[in-house]
Amino acid sequence: MNKSSFRKKLLFVCSRNRIRSLTAEKMYEGFPSCEVRSVGTQPDARIVITEGHIGWADIIFGMEKSHLERIRRKFPEAMQDKWVICLNIPDEYEFMGDDLLDELSAKLGPYVPLPE
Repeated sequence: MNKSSFRKKLLFVCSRNRIRSLTAEKMYEGFPSCEVRSVGTQPDARIVITEGHIGWADIIFGMEKSHLERIRRKFPEAMQDKWVICLNIPDEYEFMGDDLLDELSAKLGPYVPLPE
């Protein structure tokens, strides 16, 4: 097996893929133990979630319960047997803001190793 087969594939989901999920993706980008992508659930998202994103992911992190409910409704088969975690991070931050980085670090730490 090659080294990349041990990398966790993390998918971060928020509404518009411009602040929360994109910040999480940037936090983990280039970190050797994981591959990361971020998407949004809204039609005007920077990258709109597809069934392919769900299939690719080992772990799906939703910023709010509503994001996970929306993708479960839209892609019920793809979401079966997926490891899904709600981070409960409200839409009240700025992209790459220190307070958002702190919140993401605290909530993601129990699930994936944090980049140094």
